[in-house]
Amino acid sequence: MKLKYIRNFCIIAHIDHGKSSLAYQLLKVTKSINNNNNLLDNMELEKEKGITIKNHIIQIYYKYKNNKYKLNLIDTPGHADFSYEVYKSILASEGAILLIDISKNIQAQTIYNLKLALNNNKKIIPVLNKIDLNIDYTNVIDNVVKLIKCKPKNILLISAKFGVGINKLIEYIIKYIPSPNGNINKSLQALIIDSYYDNYKGIIIYFRIFNGVIKENDKIKLLSNNKIIVVKGLYTLEYKNRKKKYISAGDVGSFLYKSKNIDDIIIGDTIVSYYDKNPIKITNIKRIQSNIFISIFPINSNEYIKLENSIKKLKLNDYSFTFYKDFSNTFGNGFRCGFLGILHFEIIKERIIREYNIDIISTIPNVKYKIMLKNKSIIYIDNPIKYPPKNSILYIMEPNVKITILTNNIYIGNVITFCIKKRAKLINQIYLSNNKVKLIFNIPFNEILSDFNNKLKILTKGYNTMSYNLIGYLISDIIKVDIFINNIKIEGFSFFSNIKTAYTKSKKICKKLKELIPRKQFKIPIQAYIDNKIIARETISPYRKDVTSKCYGGDITRKMKLLNKQKKGKKRMYRIGKIDLPQSIFYSLININ
Repeated sequence: MKLKYIRNFCIIAHIDHGKSSLAYQLLKVTKSINNNNNLLDNMELEKEKGITIKNHIIQIYYKYKNNKYKLNLIDTPGHADFSYEVYKSILASEGAILLIDISKNIQAQTIYNLKLALNNNKKIIPVLNKIDLNIDYTNVIDNVVKLIKCKPKNILLISAKFGVGINKLIEYIIKYIPSPNGNINKSLQALIIDSYYDNYKGIIIYFRIFNGVIKENDKIKLLSNNKIIVVKGLYTLEYKNRKKKYISAGDVGSFLYKSKNIDDIIIGDTIVSYYDKNPIKITNIKRIQSNIFISIFPINSNEYIKLENSIKKLKLNDYSFTFYKDFSNTFGNGFRCGFLGILHFEIIKERIIREYNIDIISTIPNVKYKIMLKNKSIIYIDNPIKYPPKNSILYIMEPNVKITILTNNIYIGNVITFCIKKRAKLINQIYLSNNKVKLIFNIPFNEILSDFNNKLKILTKGYNTMSYNLIGYLISDIIKVDIFINNIKIEGFSFFSNIKTAYTKSKKICKKLKELIPRKQFKIPIQAYIDNKIIARETISPYRKDVTSKCYGGDITRKMKLLNKQKKGKKRMYRIGKIDLPQSIFYSLININ
């Protein structure tokens, strides 16, 4: 198909604004499907949580003015933790549908994704969804006009739920999103936009061609590592994938790489011809840095290799997920993993448990700290185990983020007070409309790791959204806190904290552990230490067995003899008793405030 009849586009918006519903209607109107299943959110976790986790690519066809157009639709997630999936989709597209729910107005992640698209020079089509609701959306139109400097008449009104306005939207895509640039006669240049591991076929690679042609049995090369691949199983990305002899510039497709060496494939890599003597890289794809770090260990040590293989397979189609080998005296061999956020971790954790049938435990999340040593060298640590001796440290710097919060005017006081308690500094306060305000703070990233957004929603009765991006490191009073259970240090529970909040966090962790650890027939102390000094403590009381129940009358010395014998036995149990930590403890501590 000629380039002028191809359109590559994605859908960007905040979470739960109807992206997947719109994608489904586009497939339905173009008769690409004939059933009512949500084909794009096909992962079990996506259906359960009602969110998009992975980007999905599917080709649809539409006849317009006697010409047949191929529309390559790339569905995207909306949650901040999956911003990398949005980034990949934008790179592979020439334009984007900016979808806004009229009942929720413009939200923080909408602005973030929009800026991502504009910075990459993509054409934007503004679309307001859910016009079937009886809501006055005049102010939403005004906000969109101010945001992207468009005319009100260029904003489309649709209902993804009922299929209203879908045909007009498709025509807008054809009219306003430019056709891809490219030349089929030039040397091959293709971008790897995704990949995943199939247990039966091997590695399936998704690509977008910018120049040249990929043919079945072609000999190609990956620029990052000079890996040579023979193309097998070349397919289009329609609902029912069709095998092709070739795919040319401007189009997307997939091919099979029959290898178990997962490390060969890097998302964002450039594919070129093996015979090209002067290959040119398409782009230096932005590497998304992990924000939080959590160690995971198999409960059954015999499943370590199985866990390693599962992590590598998940890494194959999630470039933002990082890992390296880790070891703990408490838990044994495992992996230190980097995630974009808590939800990102929860999704990876659930996929390991469900898809690979491995039970795992995890540590308390930490961010990466920058430490200036007295010898003037700089180190970065994301694991409390690697904390250097205190007398060797000159100062510690922690990562800070710029956080943008959109909320109703009446909740400004609540939001500002809450954020300041979290060590935030108010940078700007912008009134977007009569009842909408944008608050911008600088805040230590560690303060928003767990339930920051949930607390905000409670304070604002749900009328808030937030997005954030890292701005760098600032000097802070950071200390390491160790947790001991039954006088044994549990490395997985160690964490970093600002000195002002260390006591509060330690107290909450000790109380939570007291609730979750089963009682034994001996006393179990739970202690939080800073520099070998106890700052918080809880004690789990022992069960008491009534050893005198069989004594009916008689001298009191008989009862005392039994009680003293029991006391000696308890001391022995305290010394040799084993504490069993339920798996739920590790997940409960992740979201502790």
